Amino acid sequence: MRTNIALAALLTAAVCAGCGGTTASRTATGAAAGAAAGAAIGSTSANAGKGALIGSAVGALGGYAYDQHEKEKEKEKEKEQAKNRYYNSY
Repeated sequence: MRTNIALAALLTAAVCAGCGGTTASRTATGAAAGAAAGAAIGSTSANAGKGALIGSAVGALGGYAYDQHEKEKEKEKEKEQAKNRYYNSY
């Protein structure tokens, strides 16, 4: 039972980590989801506060990493579009 709760909390945190369109919103969403997941996991061992603290830190890092990944994808897309515009103009 505890494993199912922990797994559901981690899955929810992972899905919600990418919400938002700016660095701040993605990082904050990741921190909030991580705190919720950490509290749920920590409550199974009577350490909900510690779990929430650790989860928020991990969630914030995950949200920031996801944001950086999305920005890199956006840059690559812009480069490809610029290249296509150049070649299609002739």
